[in-house]
Amino acid sequence: MNLIAHVEIPVIDLERAILFYSAVFDVTFGEIVTIHDNRMAYFPFEEGKDGASGALAQGETYVPTQDGAIIYLSVRDIDYVLAKALAHGSALLFPKTPVNENIFVAEISDSEGNRIAVQSA
Repeated sequence: MNLIAHVEIPVIDLERAILFYSAVFDVTFGEIVTIHDNRMAYFPFEEGKDGASGALAQGETYVPTQDGAIIYLSVRDIDYVLAKALAHGSALLFPKTPVNENIFVAEISDSEGNRIAVQSA
């Protein structure tokens, strides 16, 4: 069993965040749902595959930050994602850096001010 089951990324403006993540990570979100008075847009997720489920979450308790836990998003082409992020107003917070000869990481700010890491192998 994987310990991490689900991740929610805090957002101020859910529609703006959906546009950012759709453009930068080439993902499509389903319909927006309301759970416990919070609005959520879920990232694509397939049962039985590696990784946790996740959502963009807007509500009173969801406060974007560059401090605290850092969420790593897996990407195929880190250079492509970094270029798209910068073109959509992101700031590069930690440059593309090798972890080893096959894995690279970088950190960006998203449209809401969160620190988000990207990792490619």
